[in-house]
Amino acid sequence: MNITQLRRFVAVAEELHFPRAAESLGIPLAALYSTIEKLEDEVGHPLVTRGGETKITAAGLLLLDEARERIAAEPAPVAKPVAPAGGKAKASKGRGRAPVVKGQPKPYKKRQGR
Repeated sequence: MNITQLRRFVAVAEELHFPRAAESLGIPLAALYSTIEKLEDEVGHPLVTRGGETKITAAGLLLLDEARERIAAEPAPVAKPVAPAGGKAKASKGRGRAPVVKGQPKPYKKRQGR
């Protein structure tokens, strides 16, 4: 169990709705489903009941307490540096003719017909 899996499980447990949990985490819904399935395989018990209504199972409640403790003990994630927005877009400068390769004809520019 890594900390990312536990954070995703806690989000599902708090929302009790997979699409809202995926939106709050900023990840695709399929990634959230696969993470929960991997976590259930690792634990060996179903953690969440899927169907008409999402509910946390007894094993899920036990894992939820442990997950919250581990997340609290984990250091805060380092924020990614944000690149400044804006600036002038620069076009690539031409390099002239293509380099000459032995055995191939020189790449001449065709004349434009009138």
